[in-house]
Amino acid sequence: MATPPSAGTFLDALVDEGLTVVEVGDWRDHNRNHKGPWGPVHGAMIHHTVTKGSARTVAICRDGYEALPGPLCHGVITKDGRVHLVGYGRANHAGLGDPDVLRAVIAEKTLPVDDEASTDGNRHFYGFECENLGDGQDPWPAAQLLAIEQVGAALCRHHGWTPASVIRHLDWQPGKVDPRGIDWKAMQARIAKRLGTNKPVTSTPAPTTPSVSLSKLIKAAKTDPAKTGAPVSYKGVATVEAALVDIGLLAKPYSDGHYGTATVTAYATWQRSKAGGGYRGTDADGVPGRDSLKRLGLKAGFKVVD
Repeated sequence: MATPPSAGTFLDALVDEGLTVVEVGDWRDHNRNHKGPWGPVHGAMIHHTVTKGSARTVAICRDGYEALPGPLCHGVITKDGRVHLVGYGRANHAGLGDPDVLRAVIAEKTLPVDDEASTDGNRHFYGFECENLGDGQDPWPAAQLLAIEQVGAALCRHHGWTPASVIRHLDWQPGKVDPRGIDWKAMQARIAKRLGTNKPVTSTPAPTTPSVSLSKLIKAAKTDPAKTGAPVSYKGVATVEAALVDIGLLAKPYSDGHYGTATVTAYATWQRSKAGGGYRGTDADGVPGRDSLKRLGLKAGFKVVD
């Protein structure tokens, strides 16, 4: 368990590690603390932004969206290796994740595969968004990778953590893929070397192929939030939403693990597309069918059950 340091101490830890830090506006007091507690902190989480252009990326991460207010992280690591501090305190970056993963991070043990989204990650993790399109093709410059290493080492050094406390968004929340394109085992080794520790780096087991239950997904898609009070959520929704985000049909802020209106609209667009089956009329209603879901699974790497 670790109490978050003051904003000034947090800044000093980053600077002392050799990072070039840019203070953006009122970052010290920009947070979501009115929505819930901040701390104890147990680790740092690394993301990619799916954006291009440093200025635009920093602005989005500071201000957020209509559906997801900022800050969306504590720091933005741009391609030039600078860390732009946009908030301090509770931030909208981690979302709900797997409690087994949190327990493993606290114990600094091997992470289990994340298959549940029920625990508040915004409370317990520092968040760093990295400027990258997240398509597996956008490069990670050496300066940016060095900054990720330095950020991880700075927080581990301050709190007495090992590199096992620096994790990826994909380790925490089902359906997430960020930060795509980084060799994470190598990154943890870099952090360990910087810290001068011989402690073993916790490795993440090879992920299993996720599965999506067609019957549960149909139930989620057909549930009317206006009548029930909230849309149905189950882990397969997050997998499908992540696939829709990856192919550009769903905005990332709406990928929240609930089969709401935005997801229905995005899935209907997929159904109408040639790749999704080319459905028309009521056949493209945003409610998954086996054929269109199987096509999406083949594209995104999940299997359809039921």
